[in-house]
Amino acid sequence: MAANNNVMASQATAEEMRSRASPSAIFWNFLRLGCTSFGGPIAHLGYFRSEFVFRRKWLDESAYADIVGLCQFLPGPASSQVGFTIGLLEAGSLGGLAAWAGFTLPSALLMLAFARGHSLFSGRLGLGIVHGLELVAVAVIAQAAFGMMRTLAPDRIRGTIVVIAAAIVLLSTHGPSQLIAIATGALIGLFFCRDTNTPARQPLGVSITRTAAVISLVIFALLLVIPPALLLFAPNQPIRLFQAFYRTGALVFGGGHVVLPLLQSATVSPGWVDNDVFLAGYGAAQALPGPLFTFAAYLGAVVQPEPHGTPGAAIALLAIFLPGLLLILGILPFWNRLRSSARTRDLFAGVNASVVGILLAALYQPVWTSHGPQAFRFRNRAGRIYRARNGEGAALGRGLRHRRSRRGGISFCLN
Repeated sequence: MAANNNVMASQATAEEMRSRASPSAIFWNFLRLGCTSFGGPIAHLGYFRSEFVFRRKWLDESAYADIVGLCQFLPGPASSQVGFTIGLLEAGSLGGLAAWAGFTLPSALLMLAFARGHSLFSGRLGLGIVHGLELVAVAVIAQAAFGMMRTLAPDRIRGTIVVIAAAIVLLSTHGPSQLIAIATGALIGLFFCRDTNTPARQPLGVSITRTAAVISLVIFALLLVIPPALLLFAPNQPIRLFQAFYRTGALVFGGGHVVLPLLQSATVSPGWVDNDVFLAGYGAAQALPGPLFTFAAYLGAVVQPEPHGTPGAAIALLAIFLPGLLLILGILPFWNRLRSSARTRDLFAGVNASVVGILLAALYQPVWTSHGPQAFRFRNRAGRIYRARNGEGAALGRGLRHRRSRRGGISFCLN
């Protein structure tokens, strides 16, 4: 116990000595990630971990894993909520808004451009760039999954939770499978992780007061109730548009592709968007970096009743992200007290292990099944071209394979 206290004291001292990033610096860091983070929400978590846990050291591994676990429990876009929380902890409310804006704007603007008829990622060059960046996402997710496994699942109990969580996600065809996996890990951790000596958590530097948190939760609830009530007395298309996307953002668990049927019901069913137009936009969203929820900007721009175009895109975009951000503001100030108790630490030992399982499941399906074999085919092709142009290539390849196999490594020089 004393050792844990000493570790926490040294971490707190290091945290106090580190200079905080400004909202503008946070915005530019997340803008760069918003332009390059391909691969979907699970890949985004890998990019965030590499950038803010290891490179910039804004938070440690355990704090990052707890934030990921919390955001997976909440409705809304999990990766955007994680980014918003990182900015919030680093520079307060302005930092959170800067992180969200920087990460969201690139794909939102690209989706708006696509709605206006611009094919920015068409042609062999554009598609090749996108495909290459998607292959990079495979490595990013693999590094995050195996790195977090060493830290968050170092024993047999938590390793078992990893396997169970991965199996739940891979074998389930239901949208909330990630939520089910995390809940299962939490229950196992609560009852079986009591002897794992999980260290006490360093308090998060939350600058939001509890009063502001309660106000955020009240606003979240009122925005679910007031717009439908107003529509009963005064039908208004801007309110109807806001209400449809806000309800979607407030009720979707798991984020990512889970939002597709809800958005289809909100826009195609009432006749606002033709189904072919809807699917074309969703296909474009798959090829873009950043959060998939920016698909809402495209839908807001192409809906038939006014407002559409840029005003409709702005309403839809803000409405779908707002509930998830309000929930973070409402829950985070109470989070320190919860995560400091021994029972909560046991619970989150299971939650964090289940997050690793979810990452491993995503590494296989859909990331590896979609892009992994292509990466090896590309490597095979490149090797054959090299050997055809240089007769020494085959001998060199055999020598590398021989040396690597003797050292127990993995050879990527495949024939």
